[in-house]
Amino acid sequence: MKKSSINIDVQLDTLNVPEQINWNATDSTVDKVQKAKAMMLAFWDGADKTALRIDLWTKDMMVDEMADFFYQTFMSMADSYHRATKNDEMVSDIKQFAKSFYTKFRDQQMKENKA
Repeated sequence: MKKSSINIDVQLDTLNVPEQINWNATDSTVDKVQKAKAMMLAFWDGADKTALRIDLWTKDMMVDEMADFFYQTFMSMADSYHRATKNDEMVSDIKQFAKSFYTKFRDQQMKENKA
């Protein structure tokens, strides 16, 4: 049986706020460590029927970057859900929500910038 590993290192400041997130994977085509400003990691506990999550972002992650990150995450979750279930209606709903979320964010940013 083949084994694959994903390694995540988080450097924290004195208040335990992430300053840097680095990761690498044994099956990656990239040989060097990758940097990230944010991460979301979820596991499904089948026994307890609960999601276990780790959500981290560095203090230099900008609000507009967070909105992009969430939009892209929603879209990729929809794609993953489609691969797993082939449920076109639910996938369409998820993607529509993602688009609505991002449009609303942009509209809010425009209002704030005008003020």
